[in-house]
Amino acid sequence: MDAKKTAQEIYDILGGKENIVSNAVCITRLRVKIRNEVDLEKLKKVDGILNVVNAETLQIVLGPGKVNTVGDEFSKLSGIALGFSDSNVKDVANENKKANRQKHNGPVQQFLQKIANVFVPLLPGIIAAGLIMGLTNVTNVATKNAYSTVWWFAAIRSIGFVMFGYLAIYVGMNAAKEFGGTAVLGGIIGSIFIVNPTLPLLLKVEEKSAVILPFTKESFTPGMGGLLAALFMGMIVAFLEKQIRKIIPTIFDTFFTPLLTLIIGIFIALLVIQPLGSFITEFIYAILDFTYNKLGILGGYLLAAGFLPLVSVGLHQALTPIHVMLNNPEGPTKGINYLLPILMMAGGGQVGAGIAIYIKTKNQRLKNMARDSIPVGILGIGEPLMYAVTLPLGKPFVTACLGSGIGGILAVLFHLGTISQGVSGLFGLLIVVPGTWIYFMIAMLGAYAGGFVLTYLFGIDDEKIEEMYGEQ
Repeated sequence: MDAKKTAQEIYDILGGKENIVSNAVCITRLRVKIRNEVDLEKLKKVDGILNVVNAETLQIVLGPGKVNTVGDEFSKLSGIALGFSDSNVKDVANENKKANRQKHNGPVQQFLQKIANVFVPLLPGIIAAGLIMGLTNVTNVATKNAYSTVWWFAAIRSIGFVMFGYLAIYVGMNAAKEFGGTAVLGGIIGSIFIVNPTLPLLLKVEEKSAVILPFTKESFTPGMGGLLAALFMGMIVAFLEKQIRKIIPTIFDTFFTPLLTLIIGIFIALLVIQPLGSFITEFIYAILDFTYNKLGILGGYLLAAGFLPLVSVGLHQALTPIHVMLNNPEGPTKGINYLLPILMMAGGGQVGAGIAIYIKTKNQRLKNMARDSIPVGILGIGEPLMYAVTLPLGKPFVTACLGSGIGGILAVLFHLGTISQGVSGLFGLLIVVPGTWIYFMIAMLGAYAGGFVLTYLFGIDDEKIEEMYGEQ
């Protein structure tokens, strides 16, 4: 971006000196007070402008660093001294996040966002059910099943069971809806992937399976493929429905479109998607097993250190269905998610880096940003720290990632696991396996320390700070 050219274009669209009352910059915006309204759509098309907000002053979003160079050139044109305006850390983080995601918003990210949209509405139920199953399991072990026949205990435990037992239906419904189909059709196909002994496919004669599938020559295995199969079939059902609707006359659409969608869908589910989903699920578990059990502390370090780069561009959404699978009490890990505690440490490294920046920097604007971001970062909301402080500066983001690996190592050594998901930071204490709270805190403090030391020693670049946040 040519700062001089951009400033000139902005100046011309705003109407020159006669229409400009004042100009100032904050961390990301050129704020101009004007006398008369201007063409905002034309202004948004100027090279280098990320967004335009028409508030009390006209706010032209340029991003950190760029706003200072364009602001200087604009001030020369307007003949008005360039002032500075403070903006809160939430605004800066949101703007930087938006700009960063736009830069990396390719087809893969858009697809993964749709996948995340399938699971996000289910998270409240998954979190609650995971906590119920985890806590009731601990109670059963501690009391030697003393409450297992008590009605209220059985009722509470049943809630956790039905959520995970029928989760494939909800996933199928949400997937079909997200990809443009009818939700209930996705739910019907999704129900094939749950265990129901009365299902005609499971008919037995003299204790032997009476129904044999073609090609494999084996009987139907309920539950095989799990949530991934339900997810894929929800997407396929949406596609089938849209294609069938194109060729069915309108008068017959209500009857034949859902009928053909379900019939074709069940054949695809049984013969293709269920075996494929099973293979992918087993492959994912094999990778996680290799990383956690074979690589050990090296795997823990790499997972923790490499997580934030995924978050910064939105690729972490691909892990949502994996977390759901790991927290399933009927899965290979019996509902214990050993991956999530390692990934939580990435936020700890950011907090440590933020503390180092706050202590060492002399730039008051940056110090204020760090001060406002650290408390929410400790509670597990890392976006303000990442998008307003560490990522714009570059080096602190790298040192935070590298430092968080210390927490990842400790998480593996302590065999930390969670019984649910949906929270991070100190709130992670609510979902870690009961009895491991102290170990979780030690691991998180290790991540804080790693991020702090590396950032304090190697992550502070005064020239970059001046470029991004101005002289102070």
